[in-house]
Amino acid sequence: MTLPIDPAVAEAVVQGQLDAYNAKDIDAFMAFWAGDAQVYVHPATLLADGAAAIRARHVLRFQEPNLFGRLLQRMVVGNTVVDREVVSRTFPEGPGRVDVIAIYELVGDGSDPVPKIARAWFVMGEPVLDAEDLAENGAG
Repeated sequence: MTLPIDPAVAEAVVQGQLDAYNAKDIDAFMAFWAGDAQVYVHPATLLADGAAAIRARHVLRFQEPNLFGRLLQRMVVGNTVVDREVVSRTFPEGPGRVDVIAIYELVGDGSDPVPKIARAWFVMGEPVLDAEDLAENGAG
């Protein structure tokens, strides 16, 4: 049975996983995810099914030297948290950034005092490479 989640607690969980993401701390990051969590490209393209698959994706991602998610805006309604972020990454074409909308659904069943992220959906913008940005602004 899923219990209601205090929105402040839901926000703290999502912020904790973002902090762990930015620290590239895989164990701290995974502590915020349910064992059967799923990650999607919005609306329904499954990227990772279960904690092991989420861990494997992020172990690779955390190797990127410039990886960082900068929170621009957050909304919380019940057990749903929606973030707008700009994520710095190292793409195959080079370093850059991408706009991201992340939608997190949390669950709490009473067996753990802290709810976990059960599902996440990501809406990704088009990557902008640092070299492209410099050229567009006349600095390159």
